Amino acid sequence: MQKRRMSLVSPKIETLMVHTDSRFGLVLLASRRAREINSYFNQLGDGLGTIVPPQVASVSRKPLSIALEEIEPGKIVPAEVDEPTPAPPLEVA
Repeated sequence: MQKRRMSLVSPKIETLMVHTDSRFGLVLLASRRAREINSYFNQLGDGLGTIVPPQVASVSRKPLSIALEEIEPGKIVPAEVDEPTPAPPLEVA
């Protein structure tokens, strides 16, 4: 009889992949948001209020877990960035 193994990642990666094109994109999105959440918690006493607070109620205290919980319902989505156009080559006279 095969046992079910518990996953260390909650929510499941398969449910998070709906919001991004690749695992790399998911890692980038989650890590950037985790950094923002970490900065938010660090600046709470300063009264600056420039960083968006966590968008979900979470029992987790880890910024990456909170970021993944925000991505699952679609509260955090990747932004489309325009590719820069390359500059034309310089002519040497």
